[in-house]
Amino acid sequence: MAGSWRATAQAGGMLLALLGWVSSCVTTFVPLWKSLSLDLNELEVWTLGLWQVCVAQEEGAVECRAHGSFLALPPALRVARLLMCLSDGLGLLGCLLAAPGLEAWRACEDKPRLKRRLLLAAGVALGMAAMATLAPVSWVAYNTALDFWDDSVPDIVPRWDFGEATFLGWCAGAFLATGAVLLACSARSTRPATPLGPACHQPPAAGGPAGDHHPHPKNADLVI
Repeated sequence: MAGSWRATAQAGGMLLALLGWVSSCVTTFVPLWKSLSLDLNELEVWTLGLWQVCVAQEEGAVECRAHGSFLALPPALRVARLLMCLSDGLGLLGCLLAAPGLEAWRACEDKPRLKRRLLLAAGVALGMAAMATLAPVSWVAYNTALDFWDDSVPDIVPRWDFGEATFLGWCAGAFLATGAVLLACSARSTRPATPLGPACHQPPAAGGPAGDHHPHPKNADLVI
């Protein structure tokens, strides 16, 4: 029963880890971190990402332009770039470490300690990837909310709103964190299988024929 639970937890953790890593990669590169709809021109919708800004028109045409300079970006976007790239790398590393540590993976079957260490290392890497995803997404969302509710800005000035990548990033961080917990909790050391044969006994001392006993008398006579 315990082995079945571990196998289920490992399968679920691996699936969530892969889903979180893919979602994190999509969040990193799609230009949907912020969205802006102009009241004066409702036919255009502006979207902002870590690498480029795009404008979508009603006819379906989308025009994107890369950011001119990394240093010209706001601090939140600069940090988000670095942390999201770090998250993608750690997520990939965690998935690669977890794969050979699964019970369903036939490699290293005779090394349960190595499998346990691989799962623990994968859990640590995926946990760090989850934090590296949630931190920049939450920071950008916090700044977006502050700018949206800023009373010092006139109401006629358009304001940025949350984009789809913000919610996808939160989901990616949750998937990575849950996968890390499942993999780490399932990393329990398993004892190697032992043969079911009889226990080994010390062989009897070599002696004479059966029934031929030569007890040693306590007071043996000295024969000259």
